Amino acid sequence: MTIEVMSFGCRLNTYEGEVMRGHARAAGLTDTVIVNTCAVTAEAERQARQAIRRLGREKPEARIVVTGCAAQIDPASWGAIPGVARVLGNVEKLDAAHWARDAPSAVSDIMAATETAAHLVTEFAGRARAFVQVQQGCDHRCTFCVIPFGRGPSRSVPLGAILDQCRSLMAGGYREIVLTGVDITSYGGDLPGRPPLGQMVRRLLALLPDLPRLRLSSLDPCEIDEDLWRLIAEEPRLLPHLHLSIQAGSDLILKRMKRRHLRADVLAVTRRARSLRPGIAFGADLIAGFPTETEDAFAETLALVEEADLTMLHVFPYSERVGTPAARMPSVPKALRRERAGRLRAAGAASAARFDATRLGHPVRVLAETETRGHCEHFRPVRLTAEAVPGMVVTATVIGADGHGLIAA
Repeated sequence: MTIEVMSFGCRLNTYEGEVMRGHARAAGLTDTVIVNTCAVTAEAERQARQAIRRLGREKPEARIVVTGCAAQIDPASWGAIPGVARVLGNVEKLDAAHWARDAPSAVSDIMAATETAAHLVTEFAGRARAFVQVQQGCDHRCTFCVIPFGRGPSRSVPLGAILDQCRSLMAGGYREIVLTGVDITSYGGDLPGRPPLGQMVRRLLALLPDLPRLRLSSLDPCEIDEDLWRLIAEEPRLLPHLHLSIQAGSDLILKRMKRRHLRADVLAVTRRARSLRPGIAFGADLIAGFPTETEDAFAETLALVEEADLTMLHVFPYSERVGTPAARMPSVPKALRRERAGRLRAAGAASAARFDATRLGHPVRVLAETETRGHCEHFRPVRLTAEAVPGMVVTATVIGADGHGLIAA
Protein backbone atom coordinates (compact mmCIF):
# COMPACT_ATOMS: atom_id res chain seq x y z
CA MET A 1 0.00 0.00 0.00
CA THR A 2 1.57 3.32 -1.06
CA ILE A 3 0.30 6.60 0.38
CA GLU A 4 2.46 9.64 -0.32
CA VAL A 5 1.78 13.05 1.24
CA MET A 6 3.17 16.30 -0.17
CA SER A 7 2.50 19.19 2.22
CA PHE A 8 3.21 22.79 1.28
CA GLY A 9 3.29 25.70 3.70
CA CYS A 10 2.79 25.64 7.45
CA ARG A 11 3.40 23.14 10.23
CA LEU A 12 -0.34 22.70 10.56
CA ASN A 13 -0.34 21.25 7.06
CA THR A 14 2.37 18.82 8.17
CA TYR A 15 0.20 17.64 11.06
CA GLU A 16 -2.89 17.35 8.88
CA GLY A 17 -0.90 15.46 6.27
CA GLU A 18 -0.33 12.66 8.80
CA VAL A 19 -4.03 12.66 9.73
CA MET A 20 -4.89 12.22 6.05
CA ARG A 21 -2.29 9.51 5.59
CA GLY A 22 -3.99 7.57 8.38
CA HIS A 23 -7.46 8.05 6.88
CA ALA A 24 -6.28 6.96 3.43
CA ARG A 25 -4.63 3.83 4.82
CA ALA A 26 -7.71 2.96 6.85
CA ALA A 27 -9.84 3.33 3.71
CA GLY A 28 -7.62 0.85 1.91
CA LEU A 29 -6.38 3.29 -0.71
CA THR A 30 -3.27 2.39 -2.71
CA ASP A 31 -1.06 4.32 -5.13
CA THR A 32 -2.43 7.60 -3.82
CA VAL A 33 -0.65 10.95 -3.61
CA ILE A 34 -2.16 13.60 -1.34
CA VAL A 35 -1.16 17.16 -2.23
CA ASN A 36 -1.85 19.50 0.68
CA THR A 37 -1.73 23.01 -0.80
CA CYS A 38 -0.94 26.42 0.70
CA ALA A 39 -2.47 29.78 -0.29
CA VAL A 40 -0.16 32.18 1.55
CA THR A 41 1.66 33.26 -1.62
CA ALA A 42 1.37 32.85 -5.36
CA GLU A 43 4.72 31.04 -5.24
CA ALA A 44 3.33 28.42 -2.84
CA GLU A 45 0.45 27.80 -5.24
CA ARG A 46 2.78 27.67 -8.23
CA GLN A 47 4.97 25.05 -6.55
CA ALA A 48 1.94 22.89 -5.73
CA ARG A 49 0.58 23.10 -9.28
CA GLN A 50 4.00 22.26 -10.68
CA ALA A 51 4.23 19.25 -8.35
CA ILE A 52 0.81 17.98 -9.44
CA ARG A 53 1.67 18.26 -13.13
CA ARG A 54 4.97 16.47 -12.52
CA LEU A 55 3.13 13.70 -10.69
CA GLY A 56 0.77 13.36 -13.62
CA ARG A 57 3.73 12.80 -15.93
CA GLU A 58 5.88 10.64 -13.68
CA LYS A 59 3.17 8.60 -11.92
CA PRO A 60 0.25 8.40 -14.36
CA GLU A 61 -1.15 5.42 -12.42
CA ALA A 62 -1.32 7.36 -9.13
CA ARG A 63 -4.57 8.69 -7.73
CA ILE A 64 -3.97 12.38 -6.93
CA VAL A 65 -6.06 13.96 -4.18
CA VAL A 66 -5.69 17.73 -3.80
CA THR A 67 -6.65 19.56 -0.62
CA GLY A 68 -5.45 22.40 1.61
CA CYS A 69 -6.09 26.14 1.67
CA ALA A 70 -5.57 26.87 -2.03
CA ALA A 71 -7.90 24.02 -2.98
CA GLN A 72 -10.47 25.20 -0.42
CA ILE A 73 -10.52 28.71 -1.88
CA ASP A 74 -10.61 27.73 -5.58
CA PRO A 75 -11.55 24.04 -5.91
CA ALA A 76 -12.60 24.19 -9.55
CA SER A 77 -9.19 25.30 -10.86
CA TRP A 78 -7.38 22.59 -8.91
CA GLY A 79 -9.83 19.92 -9.98
CA ALA A 80 -9.25 20.87 -13.61
CA ILE A 81 -5.54 19.97 -13.51
CA PRO A 82 -4.98 16.77 -15.51
CA GLY A 83 -4.55 13.73 -13.28
CA VAL A 84 -6.42 15.10 -10.25
CA ALA A 85 -8.93 12.51 -9.09
CA ARG A 86 -10.50 14.35 -6.17
CA VAL A 87 -10.51 17.74 -4.43
CA LEU A 88 -11.29 17.90 -0.71
CA GLY A 89 -11.89 20.98 1.41
CA ASN A 90 -10.17 21.66 4.71
CA VAL A 91 -13.09 20.23 6.68
CA GLU A 92 -13.57 17.17 4.49
CA LYS A 93 -9.90 16.21 4.38
CA LEU A 94 -9.96 15.48 8.12
CA ASP A 95 -13.16 13.41 7.95
CA ALA A 96 -12.46 9.70 7.47
CA ALA A 97 -15.75 9.24 5.55
CA HIS A 98 -14.44 11.36 2.67
CA TRP A 99 -11.50 8.99 2.14
CA ALA A 100 -13.63 6.06 1.02
CA ARG A 101 -12.52 4.80 -2.38
CA ASP A 102 -15.72 5.90 -4.13
CA ALA A 103 -16.19 9.21 -2.27
CA PRO A 104 -16.59 12.25 -4.55
CA SER A 105 -14.88 15.63 -4.38
CA ALA A 106 -16.31 17.76 -1.59
CA VAL A 107 -15.62 21.32 -0.41
CA SER A 108 -17.96 22.85 2.17
CA ASP A 109 -18.20 26.46 3.38
CA ILE A 110 -15.20 26.77 5.69
CA MET A 111 -16.55 29.99 7.20
CA ALA A 112 -19.39 27.97 8.72
CA ALA A 113 -16.99 25.71 10.65
CA THR A 114 -17.65 25.74 14.39
CA GLU A 115 -15.25 23.17 15.84
CA THR A 116 -11.98 21.38 15.23
CA ALA A 117 -12.05 17.61 15.36
CA ALA A 118 -9.40 15.80 17.38
CA HIS A 119 -7.29 13.15 15.65
CA LEU A 120 -4.64 10.86 17.07
CA VAL A 121 -1.43 10.89 15.04
CA THR A 122 1.17 8.36 16.14
CA GLU A 123 4.10 9.28 13.90
CA PHE A 124 5.48 11.88 11.53
CA ALA A 125 7.20 10.05 8.70
CA GLY A 126 10.90 10.90 8.54
CA ARG A 127 10.74 13.50 11.32
CA ALA A 128 12.28 13.53 14.79
CA ARG A 129 10.00 16.35 15.93
CA ALA A 130 6.21 15.96 16.34
CA PHE A 131 3.48 18.52 15.73
CA VAL A 132 0.22 18.83 17.67
CA GLN A 133 -2.67 20.99 16.52
CA VAL A 134 -4.09 23.14 19.31
CA GLN A 135 -6.05 25.65 17.25
CA GLN A 136 -7.46 26.16 13.77
CA GLY A 137 -8.62 29.17 11.75
CA CYS A 138 -8.33 32.92 12.32
CA ASP A 139 -10.76 35.70 13.30
CA HIS A 140 -8.50 38.54 12.12
CA ARG A 141 -8.54 40.14 8.69
CA CYS A 142 -5.06 41.29 7.78
CA THR A 143 -5.35 43.07 4.45
CA PHE A 144 -2.85 40.79 2.67
CA CYS A 145 -4.14 37.44 3.88
CA VAL A 146 -6.58 34.86 2.46
CA ILE A 147 -5.99 32.23 5.13
CA PRO A 148 -9.25 32.93 7.04
CA PHE A 149 -11.08 32.03 3.80
CA GLY A 150 -9.13 28.78 3.61
CA ARG A 151 -9.26 27.89 7.29
CA GLY A 152 -12.39 29.56 8.64
CA PRO A 153 -12.89 31.14 12.08
CA SER A 154 -10.70 30.43 15.09
CA ARG A 155 -11.50 27.13 16.86
CA SER A 156 -9.56 25.65 19.78
CA VAL A 157 -8.81 22.02 20.59
CA PRO A 158 -9.76 21.14 24.20
CA LEU A 159 -6.90 20.33 26.56
CA GLY A 160 -7.99 16.71 26.95
CA ALA A 161 -7.61 16.01 23.25
CA ILE A 162 -4.24 17.81 23.14
CA LEU A 163 -3.09 15.74 26.11
CA ASP A 164 -4.16 12.47 24.46
CA GLN A 165 -2.29 13.39 21.29
CA CYS A 166 0.89 14.32 23.17
CA ARG A 167 0.82 11.10 25.18
CA SER A 168 0.38 9.06 22.01
CA LEU A 169 3.40 10.73 20.42
CA MET A 170 5.52 10.41 23.56
CA ALA A 171 4.67 6.70 23.68
CA GLY A 172 6.05 6.53 20.12
CA GLY A 173 9.37 7.95 21.28
CA TYR A 174 9.04 11.64 20.39
CA ARG A 175 11.00 13.91 22.74
CA GLU A 176 10.05 17.27 21.26
CA ILE A 177 6.53 18.44 20.49
CA VAL A 178 5.59 21.63 18.66
CA LEU A 179 2.17 23.14 19.40
CA THR A 180 0.80 24.49 16.15
CA GLY A 181 -2.20 26.24 14.63
CA VAL A 182 -3.08 29.22 12.45
CA ASP A 183 -3.20 31.78 15.29
CA ILE A 184 -2.30 29.92 18.47
CA THR A 185 -2.25 33.02 20.68
CA SER A 186 -6.04 33.24 20.12
CA TYR A 187 -6.33 29.84 21.81
CA GLY A 188 -9.21 29.33 24.21
CA GLY A 189 -11.51 32.17 23.24
CA ASP A 190 -14.18 29.72 22.10
CA LEU A 191 -13.80 27.25 24.99
CA PRO A 192 -15.64 27.22 28.34
CA GLY A 193 -13.87 29.58 30.72
CA ARG A 194 -11.84 31.04 27.83
CA PRO A 195 -8.47 29.60 29.00
CA PRO A 196 -5.62 31.49 27.27
CA LEU A 197 -2.70 29.79 25.56
CA GLY A 198 -0.39 30.19 28.55
CA GLN A 199 -2.83 28.52 30.92
CA MET A 200 -3.26 25.59 28.55
CA VAL A 201 0.51 25.19 28.12
CA ARG A 202 1.09 25.39 31.88
CA ARG A 203 -1.49 22.67 32.55
CA LEU A 204 -0.18 20.55 29.67
CA LEU A 205 3.38 20.60 31.01
CA ALA A 206 2.18 19.83 34.52
CA LEU A 207 0.30 16.77 33.22
CA LEU A 208 3.24 15.64 31.07
CA PRO A 209 6.19 15.59 33.50
CA ASP A 210 8.15 13.24 31.21
CA LEU A 211 7.99 15.47 28.12
CA PRO A 212 11.54 16.88 27.71
CA ARG A 213 10.92 19.61 25.13
CA LEU A 214 7.94 21.75 24.13
CA ARG A 215 8.09 24.35 21.39
CA LEU A 216 5.51 26.88 20.19
CA SER A 217 4.82 27.82 16.59
CA SER A 218 4.22 31.39 15.41
CA LEU A 219 2.98 33.89 18.03
CA ASP A 220 1.18 37.21 17.60
CA PRO A 221 3.33 39.76 19.48
CA CYS A 222 0.31 41.53 20.99
CA GLU A 223 -1.36 38.40 22.40
CA ILE A 224 1.24 36.83 24.72
CA ASP A 225 -0.63 36.35 28.01
CA GLU A 226 0.77 36.58 31.53
CA ASP A 227 0.71 32.80 32.10
CA LEU A 228 2.89 32.38 29.02
CA TRP A 229 5.28 35.08 30.20
CA ARG A 230 5.68 33.21 33.51
CA LEU A 231 6.43 29.99 31.63
CA ILE A 232 9.04 31.75 29.50
CA ALA A 233 10.70 32.87 32.75
CA GLU A 234 10.39 29.69 34.80
CA GLU A 235 9.85 26.57 32.66
CA PRO A 236 13.04 25.15 31.10
CA ARG A 237 11.08 22.57 29.07
CA LEU A 238 9.45 25.42 27.14
CA LEU A 239 12.33 25.96 24.76
CA PRO A 240 14.07 29.38 24.51
CA HIS A 241 12.94 30.20 21.00
CA LEU A 242 9.91 32.27 19.99
CA HIS A 243 8.77 32.80 16.42
CA LEU A 244 6.90 36.08 16.04
CA SER A 245 4.42 37.05 13.34
CA ILE A 246 5.77 40.57 12.77
CA GLN A 247 5.41 41.17 8.98
CA ALA A 248 6.84 44.75 8.96
CA GLY A 249 8.82 47.24 11.02
CA SER A 250 7.08 50.39 9.81
CA ASP A 251 4.05 51.60 11.78
CA LEU A 252 2.42 53.00 8.64
CA ILE A 253 2.77 49.68 6.80
CA LEU A 254 1.59 47.72 9.85
CA LYS A 255 -1.54 49.87 9.96
CA ARG A 256 -2.14 49.33 6.25
CA MET A 257 -1.70 45.61 6.83
CA LYS A 258 -4.32 45.90 9.61
CA ARG A 259 -1.97 44.28 12.08
CA ARG A 260 -2.70 44.78 15.78
CA HIS A 261 0.82 45.66 16.90
CA LEU A 262 3.27 48.46 16.19
CA ARG A 263 7.05 48.54 15.95
CA ALA A 264 7.41 49.49 19.61
CA ASP A 265 5.35 46.47 20.63
CA VAL A 266 7.81 44.10 18.92
CA LEU A 267 10.76 45.74 20.65
CA ALA A 268 8.93 45.57 24.01
CA VAL A 269 8.22 41.85 23.56
CA THR A 270 11.80 40.97 22.69
CA ARG A 271 13.18 43.10 25.56
CA ARG A 272 10.81 41.52 28.09
CA ALA A 273 11.54 37.99 26.88
CA ARG A 274 15.31 38.55 27.11
CA SER A 275 14.97 39.99 30.62
CA LEU A 276 13.08 36.86 31.69
CA ARG A 277 15.12 34.32 29.68
CA PRO A 278 18.61 35.60 28.81
CA GLY A 279 19.87 34.12 25.55
CA ILE A 280 16.41 33.43 24.11
CA ALA A 281 16.33 33.41 20.29
CA PHE A 282 13.69 34.92 18.02
CA GLY A 283 12.41 34.03 14.60
CA ALA A 284 10.11 36.27 12.60
CA ASP A 285 7.85 36.39 9.56
CA LEU A 286 8.50 39.46 7.41
CA ILE A 287 6.92 40.66 4.15
CA ALA A 288 9.05 42.64 1.69
CA GLY A 289 7.50 45.09 -0.76
CA PHE A 290 4.00 45.43 0.70
CA PRO A 291 1.89 47.89 -1.36
CA THR A 292 2.87 51.55 -0.77
CA GLU A 293 6.12 50.51 0.99
CA THR A 294 8.64 53.29 0.37
CA GLU A 295 12.39 52.89 0.76
CA ASP A 296 12.16 54.65 4.13
CA ALA A 297 9.42 52.29 5.32
CA PHE A 298 11.45 49.29 4.18
CA ALA A 299 14.51 50.71 5.99
CA GLU A 300 12.49 50.60 9.23
CA THR A 301 11.81 46.89 8.74
CA LEU A 302 15.44 46.25 7.85
CA ALA A 303 16.60 48.10 10.96
CA LEU A 304 14.17 46.15 13.16
CA VAL A 305 16.03 42.92 12.39
CA GLU A 306 19.11 44.27 14.16
CA GLU A 307 17.31 46.30 16.84
CA ALA A 308 15.20 43.34 17.96
CA ASP A 309 18.05 40.89 17.19
CA LEU A 310 15.82 38.62 15.13
CA THR A 311 17.88 35.50 14.50
CA MET A 312 15.88 33.36 12.06
CA LEU A 313 13.74 35.03 9.42
CA HIS A 314 10.99 33.74 7.16
CA VAL A 315 10.97 36.39 4.43
CA PHE A 316 8.24 36.59 1.79
CA PRO A 317 8.16 39.01 -1.13
CA TYR A 318 4.62 40.43 -1.06
CA SER A 319 2.21 38.39 -3.16
CA GLU A 320 -1.18 39.70 -4.33
CA ARG A 321 -4.05 37.51 -3.16
CA VAL A 322 -7.29 37.91 -5.12
CA GLY A 323 -10.08 39.42 -3.05
CA THR A 324 -7.87 40.97 -0.36
CA PRO A 325 -7.82 44.75 0.31
CA ALA A 326 -4.03 44.91 -0.17
CA ALA A 327 -4.36 43.64 -3.74
CA ARG A 328 -6.18 46.89 -4.58
CA MET A 329 -3.50 49.15 -3.08
CA PRO A 330 -0.74 50.79 -5.16
CA SER A 331 1.83 48.05 -5.73
CA VAL A 332 5.60 47.92 -5.44
CA PRO A 333 7.33 46.55 -8.58
CA LYS A 334 7.96 42.80 -8.27
CA ALA A 335 11.67 43.17 -8.99
CA LEU A 336 11.96 45.61 -6.09
CA ARG A 337 10.03 43.23 -3.82
CA ARG A 338 12.53 40.49 -4.61
CA GLU A 339 15.49 42.84 -4.10
CA ARG A 340 14.18 43.94 -0.70
CA ALA A 341 13.50 40.34 0.28
CA GLY A 342 17.12 39.56 -0.53
CA ARG A 343 18.33 42.41 1.67
CA LEU A 344 16.16 41.19 4.54
CA ARG A 345 17.51 37.66 4.18
CA ALA A 346 21.07 39.01 4.23
CA ALA A 347 20.29 40.95 7.41
CA GLY A 348 18.83 37.78 8.90
CA ALA A 349 21.95 35.80 8.02
CA ALA A 350 24.13 38.45 9.69
CA SER A 351 21.94 38.37 12.80
CA ALA A 352 22.13 34.57 12.90
CA ALA A 353 25.92 34.73 12.64
CA ARG A 354 26.04 37.15 15.58
CA PHE A 355 23.87 34.83 17.63
CA ASP A 356 25.99 31.80 16.72
CA ALA A 357 29.12 33.63 17.87
CA THR A 358 27.60 34.07 21.34
CA ARG A 359 27.16 30.29 21.67
CA LEU A 360 30.83 29.36 21.19
CA GLY A 361 32.03 27.27 24.11
CA HIS A 362 28.52 26.79 25.48
CA PRO A 363 26.69 23.47 25.86
CA VAL A 364 23.70 22.83 23.62
CA ARG A 365 20.98 20.20 23.81
CA VAL A 366 20.42 18.92 20.30
CA LEU A 367 17.46 16.94 19.02
CA ALA A 368 19.21 14.68 16.52
CA GLU A 369 17.31 14.47 13.24
CA THR A 370 19.99 12.43 11.48
CA GLU A 371 23.17 10.82 12.83
CA THR A 372 25.08 14.11 12.50
CA ARG A 373 22.51 16.91 12.29
CA GLY A 374 19.75 18.39 14.39
CA HIS A 375 18.46 21.53 16.05
CA CYS A 376 19.35 22.89 19.47
CA GLU A 377 16.95 24.37 22.01
CA HIS A 378 17.26 27.79 20.30
CA PHE A 379 16.23 26.14 17.00
CA ARG A 380 19.58 26.78 15.41
CA PRO A 381 20.79 24.02 13.05
CA VAL A 382 23.64 22.02 14.58
CA ARG A 383 26.19 19.76 12.90
CA LEU A 384 27.48 17.14 15.32
CA THR A 385 31.05 15.87 15.04
CA ALA A 386 30.11 12.58 16.73
CA GLU A 387 27.26 10.36 15.56
CA ALA A 388 23.99 10.41 17.48
CA VAL A 389 20.84 8.31 17.40
CA PRO A 390 18.08 10.13 15.44
CA GLY A 391 15.27 11.15 17.74
CA MET A 392 17.47 11.37 20.82
CA VAL A 393 18.42 14.59 22.62
CA VAL A 394 22.19 14.83 23.05
CA THR A 395 24.30 17.37 24.91
CA ALA A 396 27.33 18.77 23.10
CA THR A 397 29.59 21.81 23.23
CA VAL A 398 29.63 24.43 20.49
CA ILE A 399 33.08 24.55 18.88
CA GLY A 400 32.29 26.64 15.81
CA ALA A 401 29.85 27.90 13.22
CA ASP A 402 29.90 27.57 9.46
CA GLY A 403 27.35 30.05 8.12
CA HIS A 404 24.63 27.39 8.13
CA GLY A 405 24.46 26.97 11.89
CA LEU A 406 26.47 25.65 14.82
CA ILE A 407 29.11 22.92 14.99
CA ALA A 408 29.17 20.96 18.24
CA ALA A 409 31.28 18.15 19.68
